[in-house]
Amino acid sequence: MSKNGGPLFLLFTTFLLLYLISLIWNMVIFAVIFLDGHLQKPMYFFLCNLSSVDILYVSIAVPKLLDIIKTGNNKVSFIACYTQMYCFTSLACTEICLLTTMSYDRYIAICRPLHYTLIMHKRMCNLLVVGCWAFGFSNSLFVTIFASRLSFCGSTNLNQFFCDMKTLTKISCGDKKEFQAMIFIESLLVGFCPFVLILMSYTKIISNILKMKSVGQRKKAFSTCTSHITVLLLFYGTLLCRYMIPPSENSEQLDQVFSVFYLAVTPTLNPLIYSLRNKDINIAILNILLMSKN
Repeated sequence: MSKNGGPLFLLFTTFLLLYLISLIWNMVIFAVIFLDGHLQKPMYFFLCNLSSVDILYVSIAVPKLLDIIKTGNNKVSFIACYTQMYCFTSLACTEICLLTTMSYDRYIAICRPLHYTLIMHKRMCNLLVVGCWAFGFSNSLFVTIFASRLSFCGSTNLNQFFCDMKTLTKISCGDKKEFQAMIFIESLLVGFCPFVLILMSYTKIISNILKMKSVGQRKKAFSTCTSHITVLLLFYGTLLCRYMIPPSENSEQLDQVFSVFYLAVTPTLNPLIYSLRNKDINIAILNILLMSKN
């Protein structure tokens, strides 16, 4: 960091702080949900898994970014690139599945409250979570194997601080048609279809909430959904900006901005959104702090 030491040091410090805040807040949420008996509910069980995904997210991408800022070296071996891509894609697929599951949980809780305990029992929740993790990592294996068939012209110099499908497509010099077709199918099945299911769930949820006669009931129902909707907007908003914006003169700079937001800022904001807007988590944190003082 000798050249342009001031700006680089500020950049390094900013991302280090984001990394530490994300780790600490997600670990706090994980620990609070695990320790507090009042939070042993499906919604918090899914949130606990989402925090685990966010911890792994930042741990995969941000340390490499800090190393690039410190050394100025953005070269990476193909093995390291494919490994990072596999982990990143696994976690992205797992998070999409978890967010879809959480929207289904809210749909059952608000639209079919009398059947909630019958449908979202412990075994069902465990199966849903295991299915999300298994789907994420198995689907990522398929994508990574497909990506390993790409041919490159000896370049290992990346303009991004992490490897993903878009980055590999850019530096590939062979025939990309099959790989691009696979990306389109993946985007449709793994990205768009869950998004449609989430929209359908929340359309029915909002319609059901508006039909409630009690203002108190409406406020309580909305309060349980606003945090999840905010996280969904952050996740899908940055994801769409990263992968759907057409190429332009400034596309590489925009990619880097959205990549940083997607992999560093969003996992930092997620636990803050859930903790600041959720009374149960706030009360649980205060109780644990009071117990630790006594």
